[in-house]
Amino acid sequence: QVQLVESGGGLVQAGGSLRLSCVASGRTFSSYVMGWFRQVPGKEREFVATITTSGGTTYYADSVKGRFTISRDNGKNTVYLQMNSLKPEDTARYYCAATRDRGYSITYYAAIPRYDYWGQGTQVTVSS
Repeated sequence: QVQLVESGGGLVQAGGSLRLSCVASGRTFSSYVMGWFRQVPGKEREFVATITTSGGTTYYADSVKGRFTISRDNGKNTVYLQMNSLKPEDTARYYCAATRDRGYSITYYAAIPRYDYWGQGTQVTVSS
């Protein structure tokens, strides 16, 4: 069992940056593949980015590629999402997720059902 707590959301102008953090409880964080997803009210939750256990491989949704960077610090039980060049369409609640289901191609983890644990989310609002 792992508990995830996101932070770092807020209000930012278009073109600005934010860094989201997600801290995991427990001593086995390094064994989890981690992902970030986002959701707008009335719409389905969508994939943003994922990172393997070691941090050596990452994968992004086309909509954020080149602007967002996912990273992790296994010593701090934390996964990050650095968001640059933010756009109003990035406005959403951002969730981190974890799974111990390892060994698949990185693209396997771009789907909600792959993940066992979810945080409560942090709101990001980008003004135009």
